[in-house]
Amino acid sequence: MNPLQYLTDITLVLLIGLICGIISKKLRIPNMLILVLAGIGLAKLSYNGNPLFNFEHTFLLSISVLTLVMIVFDGSSRFKLKELDTLSLYALRLVISFLILNFLFLSVATSFIFNINNILLCFIFATVMAGTDPASVLTLFKSSSNKVIELLKLESVLNTPLMVLIPFIILDLMELNTGLFPSFIEQILPFMQQIITGVGTGVVIGLFVFRFMKKHYSEKLSPLILITAALATYILAENLAGNGVLAVSVLGVFFGNFYVKEKEVLQEFSSMLANSLEILVFILVGFIVEISITFDFFAKSVALFGILIILRFLAIYIAHLQENINIREKIFMALNCTKGIAVAVVAFTLSKETISKIVLNNGVREKTQILLIELPGTESILTLMVLFMIYSIVLASITARFSKFFIQKEVKDE
Repeated sequence: MNPLQYLTDITLVLLIGLICGIISKKLRIPNMLILVLAGIGLAKLSYNGNPLFNFEHTFLLSISVLTLVMIVFDGSSRFKLKELDTLSLYALRLVISFLILNFLFLSVATSFIFNINNILLCFIFATVMAGTDPASVLTLFKSSSNKVIELLKLESVLNTPLMVLIPFIILDLMELNTGLFPSFIEQILPFMQQIITGVGTGVVIGLFVFRFMKKHYSEKLSPLILITAALATYILAENLAGNGVLAVSVLGVFFGNFYVKEKEVLQEFSSMLANSLEILVFILVGFIVEISITFDFFAKSVALFGILIILRFLAIYIAHLQENINIREKIFMALNCTKGIAVAVVAFTLSKETISKIVLNNGVREKTQILLIELPGTESILTLMVLFMIYSIVLASITARFSKFFIQKEVKDE
């Protein structure tokens, strides 16, 4: 592609994203909903039989990896061990309960309803759907704290690293996969090596970088060091056959719990950079996931989303069985399971992910590289991720309008 045309397409996408932000503010609806819908619409535009926007695979993959690294680092850096209190423990119980219920039931329901035989793909979907991002939809008018809102925000902080990390661990299990149990037995040592290498890489780089940043701070260089450290951790772990996402998660936890000069400023910078990539990611999700669904698929997806809400209510009930949270507050929390930028990044990345697979060629086992989206069922999973993003944002926005009924607090769209 002509470099000027390439730059023009990026500029137009950013401009459209800016317009979407203005529209969402006027209509008082979440920005990411407009961005995703705009991306779906732009993907269908054509000129002389060719797509109006045509981004190369390498560019899309680079954007997805960069955003993935920054989202994982920013999310894990907010997990501070010394700040764990009773409310944090309840939020952690909710995260674990919701994740387990999704693993046990949502994965099976997805496999059954959409006839997806690869259970690992269903596990990936179930894990991603355990993630929440209520902070992108809800914010209190007043600065006074509210237990339910704080629980939702804490939950989103705790579950983001997990729901981004676990799908890529499951992808490691899919490597060289001709069958779940034979592959797991054959690959248990390489799999454990990937985990150990990922953790080790994050620890080593974290100790080296943050010990230096403990004593030295530069307004210009320190933010660059932070970004470089996160990217270098991911790249080094992947080149050493480790799990890059896990390595970045460990690095983020180190940053969040180590003393670093001007940590608040640096953390704000990493968050700002992650947020600045949202426009591209949300819009480009519409380019890489083709939403061409039938009424049957739509009806099944709504039914599956209903199952997700029921599982979330059960998770809230289990996690807060002894807590003084009334039924209205539980319903409010169940309806607020917004899927935000982290889900978009995972869907975006998976659409371009390649995996190693064993194939039989004349009775000889050979390793080959294939796109994950070529596996049967992957396209349905990615489509469901995008649809569930839309469903959850719409549902949470409607719930926010009636927040006084549920929690006696007025909530406004961000």
